[in-house]
Amino acid sequence: MGFSRGGQAVLYASLKRFHRLWNRSGVDFASYLPFYPDCTTKFAGDTDLVDRPIHIFQGTPDDYNPIAACKSYIKRLLAAGRSVELTEYPNAPHAFDIPLLPRQAVILKDAQTVRRCRIEEDPQGHLQNLDTSRPFSYADACVERDPHVGYDAEATAAAYAEVKAIIDKLNR
Repeated sequence: MGFSRGGQAVLYASLKRFHRLWNRSGVDFASYLPFYPDCTTKFAGDTDLVDRPIHIFQGTPDDYNPIAACKSYIKRLLAAGRSVELTEYPNAPHAFDIPLLPRQAVILKDAQTVRRCRIEEDPQGHLQNLDTSRPFSYADACVERDPHVGYDAEATAAAYAEVKAIIDKLNR
């Protein structure tokens, strides 16, 4: 389980290639539970996953890591026969489960978002900005600032209940 950038790490930890490279423990995860991950980067072989379910939790109005990128990735995963689900919260902004945030979404001043970027891994393993055909950089024009964050108590409670149900099912 991970949140935002950690959600991105959880999501892509499910790739067989990354699993082979980095999981030296011999321990496998029972499931992958990314919360509001960034799904904009297309990695080589990103539909070749370990045989474990993925369940993504994301808010519809999230403008930090927009849900549309995850829906596109999920569509590719489902076409490849992978086990992936999405729970979408209609009023939940980015970081919806952090009760220290205001209930009305606020701008996270100067935070960077790649929501408008098209990033893809090239055959050498480098991330490329497809619009410039150059290596991706956070200085690229597609990188925007000032996305919103905010707390949504209803989405938080629903996500908590759903994660608990997933864990309970895995423990049976």
